[in-house]
Order: sequence, then C-alpha cells, then structure tokens
Amino acid sequence: MTGHLPTPVARTAKAVRARLRGLRYTYATLPAFPPVATTPVRLLVGPTNSAGQGYQWARAARTIPGVAADAFALHRSAAFRFADDYGVPQAWWNQSRWARAQREHVLGSYTHVLVESLRPLLGYGGHPDAAADIAVLREAGVNVALLFHGSDIRLPSRHAARERFSPFTPGDELTGKLEIQAKRHAELVESLGVPVFVSTPDLLIDVPQAQWLPVVIDPAPWAQAARPLFTGERPVVVHVPSSAKLKGTARIDEVLTGLHERGLIEYRRITDVPHAEMPSVIGAADIVVDQLGIGLYGVAAAEALAAGRIVVSYVGSDLRSRVRSLTGREVPIVEADDDTLSDVVSDLVADRETAAAQAAAGPEFAAELHDGRRAAEVLSQWLTVKETL
Repeated sequence: MTGHLPTPVARTAKAVRARLRGLRYTYATLPAFPPVATTPVRLLVGPTNSAGQGYQWARAARTIPGVAADAFALHRSAAFRFADDYGVPQAWWNQSRWARAQREHVLGSYTHVLVESLRPLLGYGGHPDAAADIAVLREAGVNVALLFHGSDIRLPSRHAARERFSPFTPGDELTGKLEIQAKRHAELVESLGVPVFVSTPDLLIDVPQAQWLPVVIDPAPWAQAARPLFTGERPVVVHVPSSAKLKGTARIDEVLTGLHERGLIEYRRITDVPHAEMPSVIGAADIVVDQLGIGLYGVAAAEALAAGRIVVSYVGSDLRSRVRSLTGREVPIVEADDDTLSDVVSDLVADRETAAAQAAAGPEFAAELHDGRRAAEVLSQWLTVKETL
C-alpha cells in the first residue's frame, strides 16, 4: 500500500515495485537444461564463460571421440553475453528452488566438470568460492578440474616484483583485492589436489603444476571482416580496453592521442561494443594495441592476429620463450611497453611493407594454436575415455 505515503515517495515505491516485477523470472522463461548425453564422457564448463571461452572450450571438447560437452554461465549482463549452452540470470542465482534443480542436473548429467575461476556453479549457498561445490561433485563421483583466466590466480605482488611496468601497485584498492583473492585461490589449488588449467602461459608462473589450455577463437569471422592493410588516408590504430588499469590504457591513450594529433595515425578507442560487432571493428584497423604491462597475449590479441592485423603489445621475452618451447612457434606480436610504444607505432607506420609482413604471420599462428584443435588435445589428456576390458 502506498496511499498513506507522500506523493513523491508513493510514486517512487510504485516504480520500484514495477521494476522488480520486470525482473521476475518463471521457470517457463528460463533456458531449459540441456538434454543428458549418452557418451561415456560428459563435460560441463562454467560458470564464468569469460570472453566466451567456456563455450569455446566445450566446443573444442566435443571434437574428442566419446565426449559431449556443455557450457554453463551466470548471466550478469544481457547486453554483453557470450554464447553458452544454458545459463541463469543473476536474479535467480540466490533462489533455492533453482539451485536444487541445477544441482540435480549437474550431478545427474556430467562425468567431468571444469570449474572456472573457482566460482560456485551449483547455485548460491553462501560460499565465497567453489570449494563446497567441488566437495559435492567429488563425493558424487564427478571428475573435477580447475581453470583460471588471469587475475583470478595471478599474484600481484609476484607480478610487480618481476615486471617493470606492472599495473599492480602497493596500496591500490584493486591490487589489494586481487592479492587476497589470488592467495586464497592458490591455497585452494594446493588443498584440492585436482588438475589445473590456465588460459595463458604466463599463469604457469603462478601455478607451475597447471597445464596451458589455449584460448579458442573462430578465425573465420575475423578474417572475413578484415580489409587490406594501409588502404585509408591514415593508418587506423585501435585499442579495446577490457580492463583499463590492467591494459595500461592511460598510457596507451596518451601516446596514441599524441600520434593522432600529429597526423600520423587515426586513433580509435573502442568501448561498449558487443562482441558480435568486433570483427568489423578490428577488421577496419591496421594496428591493434592490446596492452602494455602484463606480459601475455589472450583472446583479444588472438582475434586480431586471426584478422591479419598488426598487433602491438607487451608480451615479454619470458612468455615468448615459453610459447616457443611449448609449441615451436614464434608469437607474431610486435613488442612494446610504456617507454617504446610511440617509437614502435611510428616505425610501423613509416615502414608499412615490413609491418604488413609481420601481420601476415598472424592468421596461421591463430589458426594453429587457437582454433580449438590444440585445446582439444590438452583436454583429451584429462577426458580420456577408458574402454572396459
């Protein structure tokens, strides 16, 4: 009832109730649980689906004989969702009825579960991580492995000690939160004793016992949307910051804006673009500047390489050496950091023939390491189908 309230308050209360009604879900509106497969091995990946990788790894796993796989995701944002096999809106995460249904489905459907970022995936139970869920899964005979994407396991203090341009600084609020989280997750990794995968090779420093599970992309849309390099009036340089602090966006903006104002390039900072539209955005660029401080390459860089763009980023000699050792391939990304970015981009613009030759190595590299085949090879070592003798 709002009749006894002052008119402005009553209007606000009515608007809030209307908003809450709009957020309600019924079981009829929720995505149905996937049907239970009949294959010997049935994998579930979830619940973060970071950069759509849960879905992509599930698709890679499906290429392994005898394996079925699904990706589950907690839907936090309707605008920037990636594809998955099923999911649940944030509004339902705390609902006990849904959590019971999720638990029954997972325990009754899958032989293996790959838990992303140590996040709970059986519904809210008041737990800060997936340790309790993992105990339930293992008690039911489900094989469990962990998967980390980056800041969920990278220890900021260790990173800052080895990287000159590390974005992690003592006293910084984000650094402090990530330090606590990484330490807690490292303790759980040790205590749980289950297989561990990481999505980028640099994380093997933080989890030496882990295996590198390469990120997976579909190279086709990136190649199809790409125009020939250096066909515009000025070279187009793009930066797409998923995390401005971790990517070093402030310094990237400073340098590239300066080059733009000098007329050497056209700088485009890209934000709030749905992933489905990104192939055309990247395909319209000549140079893509990824990040300057972490010492890695991930999904965004792999996509830009697949598009045949000139990718500039701080990869670091250690990671280049590690990739070379693991794959026999050289990472075809142009190296740059805070101090060298301006000179690197200026040199690429000045010597376009050499720059284009560098970009030409990208599509083959992205296809060989990141089209899902290598990820399937890595997963198959865990998802081995044992035949009954």
